[in-house]
Amino acid sequence: MALTPKTFYSKPPKLVKAWETDTTLRTPESVLYDGNNTLYVANIDGKPDGLDGSGFISKVSLDGKIENLHWTSGLNAPKGMGLYKNRLYVTDVYRLVAINTQTGQAEKTWDAVGKDAFLNDVTVDKEGTVYVSDSRVNKLYRLKDDKWEVFMEGEPLNNPNGVLAVGTDKLMIGNTKTGALCSLDLKTKALKQIADGMANTDGIVPEGKGNYFVSDWSGRLFHIAADGTKTDLLDTRAEKVNAADIEYVAKKKLLVVPTFFKNKLVAYKVE
Repeated sequence: MALTPKTFYSKPPKLVKAWETDTTLRTPESVLYDGNNTLYVANIDGKPDGLDGSGFISKVSLDGKIENLHWTSGLNAPKGMGLYKNRLYVTDVYRLVAINTQTGQAEKTWDAVGKDAFLNDVTVDKEGTVYVSDSRVNKLYRLKDDKWEVFMEGEPLNNPNGVLAVGTDKLMIGNTKTGALCSLDLKTKALKQIADGMANTDGIVPEGKGNYFVSDWSGRLFHIAADGTKTDLLDTRAEKVNAADIEYVAKKKLLVVPTFFKNKLVAYKVE
């Protein structure tokens, strides 16, 4: 008689604090790994929608040492970032800025369409197509082959914040209005909810095998399995420590969290 093989489910991960930076960062909103040994950090340093030129990008090592606090400066409340070849794409309230990673200088900008823009997160697919969320006016922009356009807009986006390109045909989107993680088919523009109950969704990063880590800006981290199962990993709301746009360094199993008002990064080993 044939025996039905047992199905083994891996346990959800747990977080163990690895390090934290000093507090010389200024309202760090997002962190992005360069694939080598550096973390880029976007510092708002002012109001989240301030056009004051006081924002800047820092470079931090993988062990939490701030290597260059003001690697590039003169930005307006920089938030989401994306990398492709020698360009770092950064949102700058009403525009997207492309910074040359060799020189730290801005090379080109693209302005949002219409009034009240609040460009937030950035993701770049493997072919170099850039997607940008506008959390205030329900828009999703696309920069493809140097053409900048509103790719999608309207209520179904539910105030999008975090965006993550998966291949070239799918986008993961965190909706701050509904606290949900959704999957967007880039060909049909059909949205599918994967998980909810995450309030002010912010960063989305892949763990691998269809699993994701998602942050809630108010101070929570979640693990979302491929089947949509949600596991609470961290809650720092009582300590008033935010969890903004996170990064996961897979080769180190390191989840890095920008704490916003606490002016530091905190990194956790994923076990």
